[in-house]
Amino acid sequence: MASKLVLVSGASSGIGEATAKRYGASGARVLLLARNAERLDRAAEAIRRNGGSAEPYVIDLSGPEAIAETSARIKREWGTPDILINNAGAGRWLPLVETTADEALHMIEVPYLAAFNLTRAFLRQMLERRSGALAFITSPGSFIAWPNASAYIAARRAVAGLAETLQSEMRDTGIFVTLVVLGNVVGTSYWTNNPGSRERLPRPNMISDLTPEQAAEAIMDGIEARKQTVVKPAILRGLFVLNALFPRLVARQLRRAIPKPSSSS
Repeated sequence: MASKLVLVSGASSGIGEATAKRYGASGARVLLLARNAERLDRAAEAIRRNGGSAEPYVIDLSGPEAIAETSARIKREWGTPDILINNAGAGRWLPLVETTADEALHMIEVPYLAAFNLTRAFLRQMLERRSGALAFITSPGSFIAWPNASAYIAARRAVAGLAETLQSEMRDTGIFVTLVVLGNVVGTSYWTNNPGSRERLPRPNMISDLTPEQAAEAIMDGIEARKQTVVKPAILRGLFVLNALFPRLVARQLRRAIPKPSSSS
């Protein structure tokens, strides 16, 4: 890892921060992208204190112009990343009738268009170099659906579609593409930033939560092993297969797994 340049989007907290720290500890040079300057600087400084190399880039990934400008700056200052991890995500879980057009657009802008534009910004150079790794971080919503999260699930399926298509396009180019599907990750700011979403989270009893560090380990190990798809916790694979065979059964069970609203006294 000592010679690798790793770019992580959504790196100011949660999964992205933990992933950046893990790569920094391995000796990689890490570039951190996120919107919150204070938290981004704090994450980069933590990597440096532990002997790693980290450079923060404050950016709103919902804007293609900002991505074009920042990616050009990165190429001038560092070159083209060896590993690009598309982790930035947004999305409040709401019924469709309660989701505004602006909210739906934002959920497409981040994560889907952010991943599209950031990947496109560096892909040509990776192709010319004939080496590189692309990772796309998504949720089980890419493969199963539950009520009251329609715009969120649509955006996550777009991310999975992008990753799977690139796996076909990048065949024999020297570039490897990994799709990482993560279950509920605790200890992140996601639920705080998207109020009301946690209450709409299906809670099947057999699926355990992940820590950001466990998620980061799954991401790094999957990329290093050149896996096309990483699913964590692994039991989700069984749920995806069951959904492909018996979609109505899975849909019914997911509806039942959503916590009932607490009645007011």
